[in-house]
Amino acid sequence: MSTDQNATPLFDAVKNYIEEKVIPFHVPGHKQGKGLPELRNYVGERVLQMDVNGMNDLDYLNNPAGVILEAQNLLADAFRAEEAFFLVNGTTAGVQAMIMSVCDPGSEIIIPRNAHKSTIGGIILSGAMPVYVYPEINHDIGLSMNVTLENIYRAIQRHPHAKAVFLLNPTYYGHACDLKAIVRIAHAHNMAVLVDEAHGAHMSFHNTFPLTAMEAGADMSAASLHKTAGSLTQSSVLLMRGNMVNTDKVKQTLNLSCTSSASYLLMCSLDIARKQLATRGAQILENTLRMVIGAREKLNEIPGVYAFGKELTGTPGCFDWDETKLGINLSSLSCSGYQVENKLRTEFGIQIEMSDLNNILAICGMGDQEEDYALLINAIQTIASQSRLGEKRANIAIPAFADMIVSPRDAFYSNKKTLRLEDASGEIAGEMIMAYPPGIPVICMGEKITKDIIDYIKILKQENCALQGPADPRLDYIQVLGSA
Repeated sequence: MSTDQNATPLFDAVKNYIEEKVIPFHVPGHKQGKGLPELRNYVGERVLQMDVNGMNDLDYLNNPAGVILEAQNLLADAFRAEEAFFLVNGTTAGVQAMIMSVCDPGSEIIIPRNAHKSTIGGIILSGAMPVYVYPEINHDIGLSMNVTLENIYRAIQRHPHAKAVFLLNPTYYGHACDLKAIVRIAHAHNMAVLVDEAHGAHMSFHNTFPLTAMEAGADMSAASLHKTAGSLTQSSVLLMRGNMVNTDKVKQTLNLSCTSSASYLLMCSLDIARKQLATRGAQILENTLRMVIGAREKLNEIPGVYAFGKELTGTPGCFDWDETKLGINLSSLSCSGYQVENKLRTEFGIQIEMSDLNNILAICGMGDQEEDYALLINAIQTIASQSRLGEKRANIAIPAFADMIVSPRDAFYSNKKTLRLEDASGEIAGEMIMAYPPGIPVICMGEKITKDIIDYIKILKQENCALQGPADPRLDYIQVLGSA
């Protein structure tokens, strides 16, 4: 098969299908847009012509043998992996497939507590038992960082029969752990290393960035090309190397949840994004880095604003750093991160990626323009000038993570009752609660609810933080284990 990274075998096959003017007596039912004229008139005919279904010349995602397989092999080569699988349900599908491919019911998996909610979903589906490792906390900026090599090593020593170590590379805010050293230690203890690289799909293509999972020798990783590498939303990839994880088991696991009607728009965007990264990624990312580093310097000239960056490298929980994550600490201003996010959108037409009590995060990437950064800097400067400057606002302490009383899987299938939030102290949680973004659970199913956790949730509610997971969207009530 071709290893020419200029090739786009799947995209070419879809273009050929359109050029041949095939008469579509097949799904989807809009028949190349003719059956959905309102959408066709808005997005254009070509987009809907590309929305096709599996057939011999376009291949089948569930059992690829033609152009999809060629495209996946090219992607594996570009990302320095041995196997690559297209994902059309985001990195969530990849994270859950990694865990289910390695863990059996009752087996242990070592994971950072600040892992994304999809990790908890994978644990519920697999029946595994999580062994949580606490991330480091940077109290100056009020953020969870990554895990340390020392804490992972201690967890491995305490749980020598764990099947895998699960890691983030990097975190939402860009912190990377000492991945290569952790891989070495985990493999020495016969544990697979699984990596959530949802925010690191670009990192293989410029030498400024932290090592990727495949470069560091990890066994599997799931990467969101749609987040930082240019493909369409919901398109990701699962990568593999080595022989510690059974490839056939991975394929079977993916087929449990993968649709048989995979979007060719999503898959074509993966094919094209891979080509762009492999052939021009270094040049594009060099330009991105130049703009974001310049923006960080200008933001740090604004009184009360701290755009943190490479200077955090070497501090606990930050072995390395992804420069494209533009995190801005605002704790010296009178407005919270949530309020600044709202002001940026309503008053300046700028939508950032996320906010928390004291920080905002702008994701910077290959589509940014100089004028975009100028507008962001001017907006932050205006907001800062309208805010009161004072002593640095104290960070609200993140409560100690709760004790797991019942396994996540057993809690998921247990009977549940509903209590008022303030009456739930001492009960066992029957649902997850997380601030989203970044999707990190405040409490997980099967864990004991404490007063500190209830108080923290109330603070998040007062700040109008988007809380997800509970059955009650207002979170006045919470589900706990027990019969109603």
